[in-house]
Amino acid sequence: MRVFLATLSFALMLPIAAAQAQQKAAPGDDPTVIPKAIRAPFTGDLPEMKKRRYIRALVASNPTDFFLDGAEPKGIIVEMLELFEKQINKGVKKEVERTRIAYVPVPFKQLIPSLLDGRGDVIAAMMTVTPEREKKVIFAHAGKGGTNEVVVAHKSVEDVKSLDDLAGREVYVLNGSSYEEHLRQLNQDFKKRKLKPIKIIEADEHLSTEDVLEMLNSGLFKLTVVDDYKALLWDDVLKDLRVLADVKVAENTQIAWAVRPENKELHAALAKFKPGVTRGSKLGNILIKRYYKNTEWVKNPASRQARQKLEAVIELFKKYGGEYGFDALAVAAQAYQESKLDHSVKSSAGAVGIMQVLPTTGKDPNVNVGDVAQLENNIHAGVKYLAFLRDRYFSDPAIEPDDQMALAWAAYNAGPGNVRKMRRLAEEMDLNPNEWFDNVEVAAGKVTGTETVRYVANIYKYYVAYQLAEQLRAKKEEGEVKPKDNKK
Repeated sequence: MRVFLATLSFALMLPIAAAQAQQKAAPGDDPTVIPKAIRAPFTGDLPEMKKRRYIRALVASNPTDFFLDGAEPKGIIVEMLELFEKQINKGVKKEVERTRIAYVPVPFKQLIPSLLDGRGDVIAAMMTVTPEREKKVIFAHAGKGGTNEVVVAHKSVEDVKSLDDLAGREVYVLNGSSYEEHLRQLNQDFKKRKLKPIKIIEADEHLSTEDVLEMLNSGLFKLTVVDDYKALLWDDVLKDLRVLADVKVAENTQIAWAVRPENKELHAALAKFKPGVTRGSKLGNILIKRYYKNTEWVKNPASRQARQKLEAVIELFKKYGGEYGFDALAVAAQAYQESKLDHSVKSSAGAVGIMQVLPTTGKDPNVNVGDVAQLENNIHAGVKYLAFLRDRYFSDPAIEPDDQMALAWAAYNAGPGNVRKMRRLAEEMDLNPNEWFDNVEVAAGKVTGTETVRYVANIYKYYVAYQLAEQLRAKKEEGEVKPKDNKK
């Protein structure tokens, strides 16, 4: 943890414009719902922002940096924005004259376009400084140090002690990330030295760094690459990780927040920002103790025991998934989240079986499949009810199939009425009500806290895990077939 505190201190001393957090909002105020007058494109500098009484912080939602838990924004970014807000309002005594922070959640890939379009005033995200990005925005650095991109391994991996030990190994990283770019550069070096190339596996586009680390912790794959401050933070929570701090894919990369090049005064204010905390310890401890100590992390649905459970019921998921237009692995992933594929499970609310169906749901006219205590009926009822939710509430052609599935999962967990509220809130927050990932899921935190957000995220991780296991099985079969073909 000590290494983490020293490393995180630099990453968290990165500049950014501010939050509304510790200040008590007026009744009905919501820092994530911006008045229409403030939503309009605006590119003025800090003095004009102060006249407006708003600084719009562009944030990317993820389980470490920024998320909503009920009405309360949480995460590292929020902790930092609270401190910056105090600084920006130093000497301002009247509440009505304080400059407030409005959070503008957007997908990570939209941070720079949103800033340049005037939809936000500062990018409040841990963004790696690259020459390409420096052509568009100006980064505010709070120090001369940097972070390292390090290899993180599952605890079972003991033979990776240097970069050369990655030769021929599979490494699972975020698609389009600097991690992937640096691994490809490393492969060029390996090629010159006649080493086997690293097998770079690109993560699903809907997964975050935190998702990848959580899946690695469960044993779904063995190696990844992450910024050291984030890896060491999660190493304190996810006990089956090994952070290989000396195996660096990239060194002294800069992580910073950014503003428009013409916003010189805001940039200057950010560059002066120094959090009044002890080397990051307050922030690290808050994040661990307040948010993550009691979290139930995902398990490995591809372990031998879990795989045997899936094999025993997969034909039923294929049967009813096919009948109602779902990928069998997607509904199996939901069943794994609900019951770990244990049909004997019964909830305190009375839900039963592998799909955790209420007996009343099984008898509902929209489902009506009979006794859900029976395994096949239970799976049939769960899949049919999921299809009912999708077709009744999310069948608009403007909603992509992946989002129809995710919205239906959310409704299965929270009820369609709550998902209706989530979509309405997403619209109020200038997010897309037809997209779950990076959009409705952000608003969902305001309605049900983190429960439904994590429910859908876990299912999706299990779905990706099943797909990876299926791809691995297919590769092994191909490997067994090819030698026979070569003999012909």
